[in-house]
Amino acid sequence: MKKKGLRILAAAAVLTFGCLTMNAYAAEGWALSNNIWTYLDKNGNRVTNEWKKGADNLWRYLNSSGEMAVNSWADNDYYVDSNGIMVSNKWMQLASPYSRDNGTTYWFYFSSSGKVTKDSWKKIDGKSYLFDSDGIMQTGWSEDGDYYLSSSGAMVTGWKYLEPKDEDKDLYGPESDDGKYWFYFSASGKKNSPSTSSNGGDYKVMKIDGKYYCFDEDGRMQTGWVYLEGDPENASKDTIENWRYFAESGIQNATLGASITGWLSLNPPEQLQDNVDEPVVWYYFEKDGTPKTGPEDGKASTSDFVKINGKTYLFDQKGNPVKGLKKIQIGSTGEYTSYYFDASSRISVKGKMTVEEGDGNKTTFYFNEGTYAGRGVSGVKNGYLYYMGKLQEADSSSRYALISIPNGSSGYQTYVVNSSGRISKNTTVKDRDGNKFKVNSSGILTQINDETASTKEEYGEPTEPVFEND
Repeated sequence: MKKKGLRILAAAAVLTFGCLTMNAYAAEGWALSNNIWTYLDKNGNRVTNEWKKGADNLWRYLNSSGEMAVNSWADNDYYVDSNGIMVSNKWMQLASPYSRDNGTTYWFYFSSSGKVTKDSWKKIDGKSYLFDSDGIMQTGWSEDGDYYLSSSGAMVTGWKYLEPKDEDKDLYGPESDDGKYWFYFSASGKKNSPSTSSNGGDYKVMKIDGKYYCFDEDGRMQTGWVYLEGDPENASKDTIENWRYFAESGIQNATLGASITGWLSLNPPEQLQDNVDEPVVWYYFEKDGTPKTGPEDGKASTSDFVKINGKTYLFDQKGNPVKGLKKIQIGSTGEYTSYYFDASSRISVKGKMTVEEGDGNKTTFYFNEGTYAGRGVSGVKNGYLYYMGKLQEADSSSRYALISIPNGSSGYQTYVVNSSGRISKNTTVKDRDGNKFKVNSSGILTQINDETASTKEEYGEPTEPVFEND
């Protein structure tokens, strides 16, 4: 078969594609016509819409006209260079073969098979990239909003200061001045948000480089007070439970957004500000940003005490260290005593002191200094009798009074005290009514009007401290 301008190359002929060579055969193979390469089948007809290899063993594509494609998309998902060779293992900046903006080019990656990477993640030279359904490399937020791709297309990990994907999304918490927030992307590239938390919820607290940070449902790092249960408008005004604190700008020796361990003076959460005694409160935070809290007033026990640097504190429901005279249950025994917390340091005090009780009266108290330090003394201390820490005194008109101090299951130990609270020892005394009381060397009552006193009987009830809100 002869055609004008057609030259069939003999088997021995050598053709050059740029710097490349390949063999062509007379009956079937590559042919050059008017500087256009074609491939003829055994019948001398042009092959169309097929891939064929050259002598260099590289693939080239014959388009619908039977001409070797160059510098163009081929077979939908492939690209051939200026020599017609299939591109592989290579980035190319090209116009999209699909309906995209005219003149706009995008980055594509062609795999080892030559096929363009589509609708998937691919690791290239140690970095991860995301490609859409057309094969275009993505930048910025991924469609699901869980990943972020840099301007080079590489997946971001670690901290990044960004505008959220959905700027109009209604979320809790303050807005930033510039519309940007800190996000944290894990080693897998996924941003930290409650959707990646095992416990779900509106917020997620996560440990990063030894510090705790909090992220909202959009992945934005939080600062200041955060109500973990969601909308702070629904928070109780009586307790700081479910609140956490994360460092705001300006907090000294703290990392922005990180939890703070230890003492910090702060304004309470807005929802609690109308229900606290002072506008600025000292809080003690656990390492994850949780403030120390305690039970409601009057229901505390020694089990609720918090030891910090060797000092004893008690916190209320709002996270404030308490002050003043407090009624405290001893463990779970059902027995009560008093403790006094200094108004300035909020530390449980020890020793003898004058205390203002709940009714405003000032009375002498004594709090243990050794074992059970801070606990109100019930018994004799330095020759004086105390109960739940309060000094027991006879009425001045009576001269002496019998005071029976509970002694566990064994009953009572009864003492004779004068109007200053001092006990009588190893003597016999009479009150103004002529009643005669005999006490031993420990001051314990042994006889009343020459009759043996019983340790099972309560002869005189001790005066308990007056507690606020008791």
